[in-house]
Amino acid sequence: MIAISKEYWDGVPILHVVDQDKKDKPLPTLTYIHGYTSAKEHNLPLAFLMAEKGYRVLLPDAMLHGEREEDISSSEREMRFFDIVKQNLDDIEAIYEELVARQLLDGNRFGLAGTSMGGITTAAALTQFSWIKSAGILMGSPKISAFAERLIGAMKAEHKELPIPDEQLHQLMQELAEMDLSMQVEKLFGRALFFWHGEADQVVPFDHAYSFYEEAIDHYKNPENIRFLKEIGKGHKVTRFAITEFVKWLEYQL
Repeated sequence: MIAISKEYWDGVPILHVVDQDKKDKPLPTLTYIHGYTSAKEHNLPLAFLMAEKGYRVLLPDAMLHGEREEDISSSEREMRFFDIVKQNLDDIEAIYEELVARQLLDGNRFGLAGTSMGGITTAAALTQFSWIKSAGILMGSPKISAFAERLIGAMKAEHKELPIPDEQLHQLMQELAEMDLSMQVEKLFGRALFFWHGEADQVVPFDHAYSFYEEAIDHYKNPENIRFLKEIGKGHKVTRFAITEFVKWLEYQL
């Protein structure tokens, strides 16, 4: 029987999805990061499919989301988008360390994936953590610097006054460059990487992921370790086809 339990790992609210009989055994583990304005519960269908195949799945709430939501305006949360991504990285590291400490991880079989903001987080994490074995970026961008410039440009186009000074903005861009996968393709180390993106996405540019994939595939000795699945006419919403194909791919790679 697949069990879903609400837990708190190092203060992070998590849904722990796993076969009840295997919960205390070392298992290959996927941590899945939700998208902006979403929450951990929204990725239970994918988690259930993975758990049925014998994997442990951990679904954390990101900062300012779900159980960690705070009484702030949507514009305030929007301005803290990249703070959330950076906190996600700290949370991922804490989750990994907890897995190891509890002896719940089967060898090096740690997978990381996410939707939209979660996909952006996943790409950034690949520049920081060599212990990620397999990763999935679903309608996310591996070009976090370019994505930030796009967001800032959109705000300026709407004649919004940015609430942060130029010096702080410059510091942010420097920090993002350090976690920008497109600037550090060599850090992939040939690790298994899956992309899904709807070609008609108006929120996170399809070309960010696809142009990166076209460059990155040349760094792979085994091209089967990197896959890009695109859907014509699909916008910023992960389809059931994307979920089922990712689960099939991850079962093989993780």
